[in-house]
Amino acid sequence: MGAASGQPGRYQRTSSGMVGALLATLLVIGAFVAFRACNPTDLQVDPDHVDYLAQVAFAQEAGDHVVYPASLPSGWYATQLTVDTGRPTGLQLSMLTGDDDYVGLVQSPDAAPVLLTRYVDPAPSSGDPVEVPGAVDGTATRWDVWTDDGGDTALVSRRGGETLLVFGTAPQAQLEELAGSLTTASINP
Repeated sequence: MGAASGQPGRYQRTSSGMVGALLATLLVIGAFVAFRACNPTDLQVDPDHVDYLAQVAFAQEAGDHVVYPASLPSGWYATQLTVDTGRPTGLQLSMLTGDDDYVGLVQSPDAAPVLLTRYVDPAPSSGDPVEVPGAVDGTATRWDVWTDDGGDTALVSRRGGETLLVFGTAPQAQLEELAGSLTTASINP
């Protein structure tokens, strides 16, 4: 090992060099702050509005027998519709209310416990059943009521070999209103 020669290193250590390094650091910090200001992370993203009736009409033309709301309450809109073709037909419709509460509709060959576990809660609490006149053209008027600790409510009805599930964070009265509007009527007769 060599002895220290007492000579300064390769770089000149001056006050102007230190000021230059400080300015370079401040420029990098300023560029980062400006970049973050131009690219905020709290963007407001509005859900898509989908024309579910047009998609239902298409499914009906393909021979699927779907249960759907004839119309949505004022201020509500559909955000997604999925139709699983085949026999029996499956349907999942997602909606938002005017108060931004989520509401879902599921038509499925699966049993009620399977759907409740999948969409509501693994262990929901049962409530008193309700009568919803006119639901699905009068073929599904009795609906079982289920709730969970997170504030979700679900209405479940069996119709033929399928289960209908109306669920969400909206008040039960709004879920019943939606269930009452369900139909199988042809959109394009």
